[in-house]
Amino acid sequence: MSLLSFVKEAGEKLIDLLTPGNANASEQLKEHIDKVGLGDPNVQATVDGDKVTVKGEVASQEEKEKILLALGNIAGVGSVDDQITVTGPVVVAAEFVEVKAGDTLSAISLRVYGNANQYQKIFDANKPMLKDVNKIYPGQKLRIPK
Repeated sequence: MSLLSFVKEAGEKLIDLLTPGNANASEQLKEHIDKVGLGDPNVQATVDGDKVTVKGEVASQEEKEKILLALGNIAGVGSVDDQITVTGPVVVAAEFVEVKAGDTLSAISLRVYGNANQYQKIFDANKPMLKDVNKIYPGQKLRIPK
């Protein structure tokens, strides 16, 4: 369980998500998880200011990390309080990197793996949230598999 920080100004804009008193925030977050292609996992998310708290159970570390990134990479979200339990086998968690201005997946790959041609590994690790290798933005956080 941990608190992950995100760049509030970066990410997909969800209308009224962070409006104080938004009674539909939890449902909007669940719909967002489904919309980015992560299905309907057994998690519940709540909003308090710019912090999203997510609780529940998932089958794998990869699924957990993708849910955390999907929720954190929303405009206005400053942090995600991870209270998700993984029920499957324990594996080493992936590393996270923040996209900088001018970054490409190849540049990130060169930085973290020492080989620009490993960009596909990063792209695959961030599917289904990423749909195109050329569509990343500054402030976005990405999973970097070991």
